[in-house]
Amino acid sequence: MSRFEYVKNCWYPVGFSAEFETKELKGLKIANKPVVVWRTEEGEVVAFDDRCCHKRFPISQSKMLDSGNVECAYHGLQYDKTGKCVEIPSQPGRPIPERARLQPIPIAEQDGLVWLWPGDAEKAKGIKPPRTPEVVDENLTSIPLPKVIRSPANYILLIENLLDISHFYPLHDGNIGDKANSEIPVQLEEGEVDGFPYVKTIREVKNYAQPPFLREWFHYDIVDRIHTHAMETPGLTRVVMRVAPPGQLGTEMERGYTLLHLHYPVDKENLEWRISISCKKGHTPLNDPTRSTPEVIAEMFPAVVAEDEWALLRQQKMFEYPDEGYSELFLTSDTALRRARQIMMAMQREERKPAEAQRESLDQAVA
Repeated sequence: MSRFEYVKNCWYPVGFSAEFETKELKGLKIANKPVVVWRTEEGEVVAFDDRCCHKRFPISQSKMLDSGNVECAYHGLQYDKTGKCVEIPSQPGRPIPERARLQPIPIAEQDGLVWLWPGDAEKAKGIKPPRTPEVVDENLTSIPLPKVIRSPANYILLIENLLDISHFYPLHDGNIGDKANSEIPVQLEEGEVDGFPYVKTIREVKNYAQPPFLREWFHYDIVDRIHTHAMETPGLTRVVMRVAPPGQLGTEMERGYTLLHLHYPVDKENLEWRISISCKKGHTPLNDPTRSTPEVIAEMFPAVVAEDEWALLRQQKMFEYPDEGYSELFLTSDTALRRARQIMMAMQREERKPAEAQRESLDQAVA
C-alpha cells in the first residue's frame, strides 16, 4: 500500500453535468495531471492539458472569448475548441506552427456525469465509462450532495472504506452506527463489466430489526435486506440497499436506496469525492411525508462523511512512517478490500510495463 499511487488508464468522474457551464473554463488536477475543461457553445465538453503550448501558463486561468476561442492570459495565443492554436499576436501574418496546440484529454459525458481518462489516450479507445442510469432515471428521485469532498488521503483508502461497513460501529456511532451490521455474513462476488474488473460485497439477512434511522427512511421494523457494495471501477463505488417486509423483496413493498460514490485521485495523497443518492420516486420518510427520502438522507450524510474523512486523514498520516516490521492484518470481513487493492495494484503494474520495457531497451543499447 505504501507504494500505491493511482491508476491512470481509467475513466474517472470529475463532476455532474450541471457543474460544467457553457464557455466556462474549469481547471482540475487528476492523477497529478493538470486539465482544463469547458463546454462549447454547441454543448460539447472538451478537455486538454491545462498548459499553454508556449510557456506553460494555465489555460484554466485565462479568458474565454465571445468567439468561443480561449485566449492565453500570458501572451495571447488563441485556441479553438479542438485545441488548435488559431492566433499568435506576436507573429501576425506568419504561419502558425503545427505543434502550436493543446494536448487533448479523453473526455465523455454520459448519464448526467462528465468522465476523464488521464492515462494513455490510446488505451481509452473502445472503452466507455461505466453507466450511472440512477442519476437521470425519471422514475427515481436523485440528489447529489451539494458539497464536493476534497480530502488529503490516497483514494484507495476511500474505496476500502466504502467497501467496508464493519466500521459503522464504532466510527459512526451516534448516526448510522449499527453494531449488528458487523455480525452479518459477507459474501464476495467478482466479475468484469465493460473491460473493468469489479468486486462486490453482499450482505443478505432475513427478519432483521432495522435501526431507528433505517426505520425512519424505509418505514419497516422487521425486514429482509440485501446490502451490496461494489467497486465497479477505480472511479465508481456503487452501494445498494434493498429492504422489504419478510418474503416481499422484489415486490411493490420493496424500498431502499442507491448511493453512487464518484471518486478520483488528485495525486497520490489527495482525492476528490462526490455522492449521489437515489430512491424510487414518491418515497418519503416515516415522519415527514412532505419530503423525499433522498433529501433526508442527504441532510445527515455530511456528518457521516466527516467521520470517514477523520479516519482517512489519520490513516494517511501513518504512511509517513517506515514500516519497520509493521504489516496490516486482514480479517475475513476484509476480503473485498484486499481484492480491490490487488486489482488496482495489478492495473498499476500493467501501466508501468511500457516504461519499464523502454528503459530496458535503452539499457541494452548503452551496453
